Amino acid sequence: MKKIVLFFVATMFAVSCFAQQELAFPFQGGKEVMNSFFKQNIDASSDIVKRKVTGTAVFKFTADTVGAIKKIIIYYADDVSMVTPIIEALKKSDGKWIIPFGEKAHDFIIPFKINFKAPATASVALQKAVYDFHRNSKPVLSNDQVPLDVATLLPAVSVIYEIN
Repeated sequence: MKKIVLFFVATMFAVSCFAQQELAFPFQGGKEVMNSFFKQNIDASSDIVKRKVTGTAVFKFTADTVGAIKKIIIYYADDVSMVTPIIEALKKSDGKWIIPFGEKAHDFIIPFKINFKAPATASVALQKAVYDFHRNSKPVLSNDQVPLDVATLLPAVSVIYEIN
């Protein structure tokens, strides 16, 4: 009897080790396609280029069964000017998201890193512009708790724009 119970316990333990299913990447085409999509669709406005905006923004959004985006929440952004181009790109990704089977909606958290392509040697004017941006930036912060629920953290998207 002990052998049967021991065998049963060992079998249940082995089955539970394989219980975690392998999920497909939640963007149609995979990680590289997602990165390419956002790099092409996040437009660095003239204000962003002029102010030499750099930093990170973290967003949470909900996708439904057809991959449509239902809501977008800003968790954090180093500067308010980064928010609008990212939201517009997220809206363009409507219908491209794949949620896990059996769910009616799924939350995703996606970080964005925005930077400019630095020249080989930085001029004094460029250094001053970067310093001025960091000194005068207006971050988007939460003043209250931010519930995470059950969400999937996606890999960071890095966007690098050209400066004149």
